[in-house]
Amino acid sequence: MQNGTSRANVIGPTGKPLTLADLPKANTQRWVIRRKAEVVAAVQGGLLSLEEACNRYSLSVEEFLSWQQAITKNGLPGLRATRVQQYRTD
Repeated sequence: MQNGTSRANVIGPTGKPLTLADLPKANTQRWVIRRKAEVVAAVQGGLLSLEEACNRYSLSVEEFLSWQQAITKNGLPGLRATRVQQYRTD
């Protein structure tokens, strides 16, 4: 923590340290896998709270939790699932 702006030592989905400055912009419209994974890593690592992430990115708690569950269940490729695929019970 050189300048005191980092709240936690978080490793992002690319294996590199993740800071608030590295996170997607608050007005992000296109959610690619890496961006979703960065937000999930930031929350899991304590860089952002769940509430802060949802407010910052206009996400519902359910949407964030679906990203987290997809990563837990299938790793980063799980974030590729379309909404239709999320309802499958395979």
